[in-house]
Amino acid sequence: MPSDATPPALPPAAAPDIATARPGVTLRPATRDDLGLILALIRELAVYEKEPDAVLADEATLALQLFGERPAAEVVIAQADGHPAGFALFFHNFSTWLGKRGLYLEDLFVRPEFRGRGVGQVLMAYLARLAVERDCGRFEWSVLDWNTPALDFYRQLGAVPMDEWTVQRMTGPALQALADSFDAAAARG
Repeated sequence: MPSDATPPALPPAAAPDIATARPGVTLRPATRDDLGLILALIRELAVYEKEPDAVLADEATLALQLFGERPAAEVVIAQADGHPAGFALFFHNFSTWLGKRGLYLEDLFVRPEFRGRGVGQVLMAYLARLAVERDCGRFEWSVLDWNTPALDFYRQLGAVPMDEWTVQRMTGPALQALADSFDAAAARG
């Protein structure tokens, strides 16, 4: 290799841990090898959010969506003293008003035995750093209205509630019916 050539990037599995200011807490980008851990953390989050039977994802689906040809989201794993302590799953959205993409946090979860050690704060600060580095216009997420510990935590970080907005969702039969209505209208020409 010529001396002025750039060495190849480390493969994701060899990506080094990301040091943090919190003693014993490191972060690292998730790899395919983490699929079982990611799914376990998602299930633990679902139990915490009182929806243990709502998780339909499996390792194959996550492999495709997180590590396939066009990843839909990214995951960062938090470790405390070398043990998996939590994760954040996030993706980019877009603000037409700002004309910039944003960073949307879909899930943040810290295992109970690691709470109160700054793991959540480190994850949020890292995502804020990513949002700034990627020139995002905003960093957003949703919180269940009964999750007072999370709401208090986010206020301490400086987050502002968007009380004038409500989340709208369409799934299952309603989603299919709306999609079918487009197909029917297109067929009528």
